[in-house]
Amino acid sequence: MNHRDRWSRGPAAPKVVRRLRRAPAVVAASAAGFAGVLALHTGSRPSILGVSGPSTVRVDTSTTTTDPRHAPPPTAPPAAAATSALGNNEQYGYGVLAVRITVRAGRITNVSVANLQTAEQYSQSLAQQVIPVLRHEVLSAQSAHINGISGATYTSEAYASSVQSALDRLGTK
Repeated sequence: MNHRDRWSRGPAAPKVVRRLRRAPAVVAASAAGFAGVLALHTGSRPSILGVSGPSTVRVDTSTTTTDPRHAPPPTAPPAAAATSALGNNEQYGYGVLAVRITVRAGRITNVSVANLQTAEQYSQSLAQQVIPVLRHEVLSAQSAHINGISGATYTSEAYASSVQSALDRLGTK
């Protein structure tokens, strides 16, 4: 037995040598875990908020019998008149949300919640806190492309999707 074998295999081998033997396994396991996390994040679709998130299920409550693809384009009202449109009911992780948009002279002048149904009290409380912020975001951006609120991602995405559907109905942005 040479000098090297005694240090690495003997009962009195230093702890440093034993740790170094585990290093390749730790590095390989860390790399595999990192690759797994990356694989999970690359499969999601981008949302209207510009971040990745779960897909939303759209529930359309309109009772029209005509196919919207063949409907005539909306006619523009007089410049001074305000028009409103109701957005789709957007189902999200904690309930259903729909907004009403008012546009005057090509600018969004009001955004209000037309329908908000939540599953629990916490969701209701969270929605009451974030909806004024989301409203301000829409009025500032003058579009549905807004910044989401951390901790209220599902609510933010549902709000933005409903805003976009209302704008689509009005034939604007």
